[in-house]
Amino acid sequence: MQYEITLPTDYDMGIIRRRVETTGHRLDDFDGLGIKAYLIQDRANGAMINQYAPFYLWNDSAGMGRFLWGGGFFSAICTSFGRPSVRHWTGVEALAGPEADQPARSATRHTQTLANDVDPADPVGAALEVLRENAARSGVHAAALAVDPSRWELVFFTLWSSPEPGAVPGTRYQVLHLSTPGRKDLLGR
Repeated sequence: MQYEITLPTDYDMGIIRRRVETTGHRLDDFDGLGIKAYLIQDRANGAMINQYAPFYLWNDSAGMGRFLWGGGFFSAICTSFGRPSVRHWTGVEALAGPEADQPARSATRHTQTLANDVDPADPVGAALEVLRENAARSGVHAAALAVDPSRWELVFFTLWSSPEPGAVPGTRYQVLHLSTPGRKDLLGR
């Protein structure tokens, strides 16, 4: 699951950094959550836009529901920024990388649209192999693959223990905090 809050070009991203620093820990023990990566893009650090764009890997959809409409957590986002559109996907697999015990510092999200004339079984199977290869790369904290069946898009999400390599495709983010209450259930470690 991800929502993106794009902010004005002159927005003080220190406000988002302080918000995450003071409230990010509140999801560190949220039931049903595997991992929440508090992500930003910051023009001051070379991004094209200023954006707060947290990414969630849920262990169960009931936890996602409690977060979105159970009061409190998502309500605070709506109060501060208006209600953003929330994208959610069907998880295929999430894997720990060789740096899973190190802090995550950056993230990438890459989407790939499936051709209209193919059975999704083959490209999703091939994407699983790509995920497994990527998850084994040096510097990877964790990696996940999901599918949006309404758009037939594959979504590759990778957390990195260092700045992401330049050759990796996709949208790049800085990780401000990582909540991992259900990491063992999600990643097996």
